[in-house]
Amino acid sequence: MSTHSHPDSYKAYAFLEKGGPLVPITFEWKDPQPGEIVVKVLACGHQTVPAVRYPIVPGHEIVGDVAAVPATETKWTVGQRVGSGWHGGHCHSCASCVRGDYIVCEKEDINGILRHGGYAEYVTLRTEAVAAVPDGMDPAEAAPLFCAGVTTFNSLRNMSCKPPAYVAIQGIGGLGHLGIQFSKAMGFRTVALSTSAAKEELARSLGADIYLDGSKVNHTEALRQLGGASVVMCTAPNTQIIREMIHALAPRGELLVLALTDNANVDLGEMIIKGLSVRGWPSGSATDSGDCLEFAKANNVRVMVERFPLDKANEAFDHRGSARFRAVLIP
Repeated sequence: MSTHSHPDSYKAYAFLEKGGPLVPITFEWKDPQPGEIVVKVLACGHQTVPAVRYPIVPGHEIVGDVAAVPATETKWTVGQRVGSGWHGGHCHSCASCVRGDYIVCEKEDINGILRHGGYAEYVTLRTEAVAAVPDGMDPAEAAPLFCAGVTTFNSLRNMSCKPPAYVAIQGIGGLGHLGIQFSKAMGFRTVALSTSAAKEELARSLGADIYLDGSKVNHTEALRQLGGASVVMCTAPNTQIIREMIHALAPRGELLVLALTDNANVDLGEMIIKGLSVRGWPSGSATDSGDCLEFAKANNVRVMVERFPLDKANEAFDHRGSARFRAVLIP
């Protein structure tokens, strides 16, 4: 066992029941078991998906310093700056894991959903779900890259289009403001789609080549005049707009749906005639997160965050949808 000095107990905020508030609780210190490390949390981003068991400490955008490792640990050492996201671990043995596709593991562990997350002073993480944080990155800005960041980065790099194709980003919020930056940094001609003129200056500062204001132009028609988008990344949960975006795609284009929303019917005839695809993307593994952080640092991709102290956990959770653009706890 290797460890820094640590307290006998530490504070966390947990949901004790479905629909209830976050409640302060105290955990007794437990040394990590083989395959685990304990991390002193420096920042933790929000989460929108409800837990499936209670009590649960939420939070799956975690950055901190390694505080303790078991004697069996060979990769992580005490004092390293690390992080973990949605993906909290995998079984290593299902068909997906055998192929190395850990993010769709049949028995995937999920931080803040199936195991305690980062709304705490310390968190125990599975080693295969941990990635190193590059030197010099602000923990509060790095934390959202472990979910919002890797979701937009990893999905876009796995689409079939190549620069300088048009990529349109629908919605300029927590995911969208990162999608614009990643798209531009990857070399795509980047189009920002919004419902008013309010975010044009922001979108262009993030790298958008074109800004389409839905109060003035029809997004679908405007994109068709460009020849269609090779990818429309849907980050805002508006089923009507998402459904219409199928018509804005270029031949062989892909509708990339990242927003959690209700079911949306799409024009199957249009899909057949133009050879279109509708894709979803489930975040990323620890390796993907590591790639995302390295790419973000190299290309100056910045996360816009609002910071809250740990004792304001309820306020941070309540502002997860209205923060500009990611609510991050700073214990």
